[in-house]
Amino acid sequence: MRHDQEPPGLHPLLAGRFSPSRFDPSAVVDDRSLGLLLEAARWAPSAGNSQPWGFFTSRPGEPEHERVLPHLAPSSARWATDAGLLVVTLTRRHVGDTELLYSEFADYDLGQAIAHMTVQAQAMGLAVHQFRAFDLEGLTKELRPNPGWAIVSMIAVGEAAGEPQAGRDRRSVSDLLSAPWSPSE
Repeated sequence: MRHDQEPPGLHPLLAGRFSPSRFDPSAVVDDRSLGLLLEAARWAPSAGNSQPWGFFTSRPGEPEHERVLPHLAPSSARWATDAGLLVVTLTRRHVGDTELLYSEFADYDLGQAIAHMTVQAQAMGLAVHQFRAFDLEGLTKELRPNPGWAIVSMIAVGEAAGEPQAGRDRRSVSDLLSAPWSPSE
């Protein structure tokens, strides 16, 4: 891993993005901001325009928030509870009550929607931290998604409390290109 500074030519919204480990608990994600984040996700590309993503949103002070908080793992509860918005992300992998695959690309497409949401948040001065440190079974029982839908991850959105660490560890471009392959003989 290398410590990289902002690469020349990389869009500042991408170069400046980081996953905060602390959020400002006094910062609010208002209805307009929430709407823009969901619109950004809505416009993401997907296989066959299937748009197999869904979200459960909750903000501090809302009853939905109290449904989500008990399912956070201690490692994420330390910082995620201070975010102005918690989003449970879901994907539609199956059709109806069958086990037939709906889309082998459903998780990938959900990732696209979250990436769009992340860039939109960055443009709005908000930070996003995606995580999987929660009780998946408990949260699924709590929220009871419709058949065919599966909870995949959560994201915390809000104003970061503090700056990113100086120098962020990133794999090199050459490693991105070579790591998947065996060395030539």
